[in-house]
Amino acid sequence: MKTFQNLIVDCLKAVDEVFPWDLQELIDAKQSLLLLDTREPCEFSALHIKGSVNVPRGILEPACDYGYDETVPELVTARDQDVIVICRSGKRSVLAAYTMQLMGYQFVKSLKTGVKGWNDFELPLHDTRGQVVDGDEADAILAPNVQPQQMPPQLQK
Repeated sequence: MKTFQNLIVDCLKAVDEVFPWDLQELIDAKQSLLLLDTREPCEFSALHIKGSVNVPRGILEPACDYGYDETVPELVTARDQDVIVICRSGKRSVLAAYTMQLMGYQFVKSLKTGVKGWNDFELPLHDTRGQVVDGDEADAILAPNVQPQQMPPQLQK
C-alpha cells in the first residue's frame, strides 16, 4: 500500500517543480503562462495568486477535456502552453501536474511549496475582492489544522 507521501515521491520522478521566486520572475517577465490553482473553492477565495484560475483537483480531469459540465476551455486549450499548478503546500499540485502530463500537457510544472511557500517568500496573495491579504493573516489561514483523530494511532494522545 502506498501512502500519500509515497505517491508524491513517485510522481516527482516525472514532474518538474518551480520555486515561488522563479514563478515571480516568470510573471514579472510577462511570460505567457497559465496559473492553475487546484485547491478547493473556499481555499481559493480566501487567498490566491493574482491571475490564477481555480479548478479543484476533484474535477481536474473533466475540466481538461471537452464535453463535460466541468470543461474549462482556457485549460483544455493550454496543452502546448506553460502551466504552473498550484496548491497549498505543493503536494496536490504534483499529483495534478502528473495527471495533466498523462492527458497531453507538454509544459506543466508544480509550484514547489505552494501558496504557503509563496507567502513565506513574502509574495502577495489576493482574496476574491482582489485585495492583498496580510502575510500574517495568510499564515493563519494556511496553517495546518490536523485534529488528533487524524493522526496515526501511535501518535494520537
